Amino acid sequence: MSELIFVVEDSDEDVEAIERAISRSHPGLRREFHRSGADVLAALTDPLRERPWLVLLDLNMSGESGLDVIRSVRAHPDLDELRIVVFTSSEDQAEADACHAAGADSYVYKPLNFALFQSVLSQTLDYWKSRR
Repeated sequence: MSELIFVVEDSDEDVEAIERAISRSHPGLRREFHRSGADVLAALTDPLRERPWLVLLDLNMSGESGLDVIRSVRAHPDLDELRIVVFTSSEDQAEADACHAAGADSYVYKPLNFALFQSVLSQTLDYWKSRR
């Protein structure tokens, strides 16, 4: 089974932090970074590309939002098995509720402290890997 995940993040700082955290906690996990919702949707719906088992998705991006991405992915029946984890700095309960209603599997707050950030991300990946 594929060890590929897609990370959708438009912030350079967060891309660097996520890459550093995953490379430390899950070095065997292959990561493909996408900078926009449109980019990841094109990759997910391309029949010639390998599909990830999980998408780690930022919520607040310019252009297509994370919520838009969730809705678009869930509109594709052939992507039903894909796990979507919203990894965001937003603590807004209404946004979390909207993401879950749209089909997100999890909504995880991005801590500002890097050690905690790394721990939360590692535990999130472990949780979803154990349910594959």
